[in-house]
Amino acid sequence: MKEDRKFLRQCAACKSYKQKEDLIRITKDYKTEKIHINLGNEINGRSVYLCKSEECINKFLSKKGIEHYLKTKTTENIKEKLYTVLKK
Repeated sequence: MKEDRKFLRQCAACKSYKQKEDLIRITKDYKTEKIHINLGNEINGRSVYLCKSEECINKFLSKKGIEHYLKTKTTENIKEKLYTVLKK
């Protein structure tokens, strides 16, 4: 079973396993301590993955997922960016 999940990532909200390309990656840059929506995987640091669904994003934000997983405060800027990624 572990070999099946070798290249899969887990959504932090719904806990389902999906391909990396089907998820949104939120990364806290280890140099600047800023949070980025990391679609191109160009930023290194602590990351968390979310499904590209409004339900998962709402659940993640309501349970203070950014504070829990990335150990930092949530900004309104990140919330807005998450919803704009959904609309694409």
